[in-house]
Amino acid sequence: MPLARSLSMTSLNGLPQWEDEDLPVEDLLLFEISWEVTNKVGGIYTVIQTKAKTTADEWGENYFLIGPYFEQNVKTQVEFCEPPNPAIKKAMDTMKSQGCQAFFGRWLIEGSPYVLLFDIGSAAWNLDKWKGEFWEVSNIGIPFHDREANDAVIFGSLTAWFLKELSCQFDDKPSIIAHFHEWQAGVGLILSRSQKLPVATIFTTHATLLGRYLCAASIDFYNNLDQNRVYVYLCLFSAFPDVVTPNGLNIKKFSAMHEFQNLHSMYKARIQEFIRGHFYGHLDFNLDKTLFFFIAGRYEFSNKGADMFLEALSRLNFLLRVHKTDVTVVVFFIMPAKTNNFNVETLKGQAVRKQLWDTAQSVKEKFGRKLYNALLKGEIPDLNKILDRDDITIMKRAIFSTQRHSLPPVTTHNMIDDSNDPILNTIRRIGLFNNRTDRVKVILHPEFLSSTSPLLPLDYEEFVRGCHLGVFPSYYEPWGYTPAECTVMGIPSVTTNLSGFGCFMQEHVADPAAYGIYIVDRRFRSPDESCNQLTQFLYGFCQQNRRQRIIQRNRTERLSDLLDWRYLGRVFIWTLSKILPVLHEMSLGPVAPQHS
Repeated sequence: MPLARSLSMTSLNGLPQWEDEDLPVEDLLLFEISWEVTNKVGGIYTVIQTKAKTTADEWGENYFLIGPYFEQNVKTQVEFCEPPNPAIKKAMDTMKSQGCQAFFGRWLIEGSPYVLLFDIGSAAWNLDKWKGEFWEVSNIGIPFHDREANDAVIFGSLTAWFLKELSCQFDDKPSIIAHFHEWQAGVGLILSRSQKLPVATIFTTHATLLGRYLCAASIDFYNNLDQNRVYVYLCLFSAFPDVVTPNGLNIKKFSAMHEFQNLHSMYKARIQEFIRGHFYGHLDFNLDKTLFFFIAGRYEFSNKGADMFLEALSRLNFLLRVHKTDVTVVVFFIMPAKTNNFNVETLKGQAVRKQLWDTAQSVKEKFGRKLYNALLKGEIPDLNKILDRDDITIMKRAIFSTQRHSLPPVTTHNMIDDSNDPILNTIRRIGLFNNRTDRVKVILHPEFLSSTSPLLPLDYEEFVRGCHLGVFPSYYEPWGYTPAECTVMGIPSVTTNLSGFGCFMQEHVADPAAYGIYIVDRRFRSPDESCNQLTQFLYGFCQQNRRQRIIQRNRTERLSDLLDWRYLGRVFIWTLSKILPVLHEMSLGPVAPQHS
């Protein structure tokens, strides 16, 4: 009993009589299966982690997550306990008696959902047998050297084994729903269906490897969809998506009420401190009139739009110089790449900054003591004599230490094979080398941010709050969490109409730009026209005064509720309600909502 084909849920208009839908959750067990349960790899982790509270509130003790066991993750994220359901405990005990290590506990995130984690290594001795069984039911071969695919076979086989042991304990009627996320968990779905387990199944694909690779290969993907419509999930399931669903966030995590403007000021000051060190000797621009832009995410140069962003920055630099503006833009590229270590020149910059700060504090303390003593005597000190020769000498030495005979580095780390790095090569081509005359400065930070970093001691959320604009002109982005996270933190962002988030905002907000959501048209314009549009967005943002930016941030933050799982989670609950009738049909096919 499949759903209507390709039913779009982005507007939530497809929820007929929502308020009348009641799920008999007390009679059901819901399992969500993903490789990214307690294991952060990418955006799927964010989907599951932020949605967990909404689902747990709805399903209570009958909601469980299944994922892989990695000791380094479990140590800080999971509190072990006994399964509350005797059927689950019995299924786990059966698997343990046959050599499989399984762990149960609560995931220490909001909602505290139950998690069942399988140790892939403990079952690896079954790999050849399970690969053979998978070939028999699907005719899909797995190369022996493909670690990721082999892990997926083990994980999927363990999941199907567990569901089989669990379903055998229910004599009256099937009561299990299994929601599989992405291809790494898809093996378990295929095996469950081939074994005709009495389990209702949902499959969600969050993106496709084929789409990602085709877009990265400079193929005109969107104008040749008819030729490229051979997605991985089609190969596996021979089905088009039944439901297209939006992604949400747990807004409470980011909620700062009226404090978000103060947080912006606080973390902006922390970024300014980094800039003072990074640009020592070249700090001839006004930090109070400096804007911080950033792009962050997986290092996919063209898919994430880094190529277009850099070209737009070159054009923006030209416009700012021609119009002799006093605004400076510092742009951060937070995209992990292979590095050796921190750049020596970057570390030196932060050391010089700290030395100058210590010197200033020392002189200030000495100055303050002399001023205090003079005032106690009822005297006005001679400001020309309050600093002695030693003080002047110390300050001159501090000034000399800031002299620099090279340009501030464009990267904070030593890049491995930097001659072939696409971002650095593009910077070389467009000539954005952080010259004094450049109004656009570029910093590549090829590592995820951390509050323990000696360079920029901020975590990602703090860094985003301190910036003025997030820029994500993606070419391939099924959803796009980065602009969504900017939105809930009150930070304007740039996205495109090729991303799920951009399309969602176009559909829900009459004038997205007025709310700080700038949407670049990459669907119906040429690359050059799209780049010009992006340049105009950036230049227009630079022309705003401080008051206008504050007003815009207030309006951006108001869109937060639109992205809350409390609102968007209804789509998943509605989807689950529609598959209940098939729980009694043993020959059902998988329902497959796809994240846009």
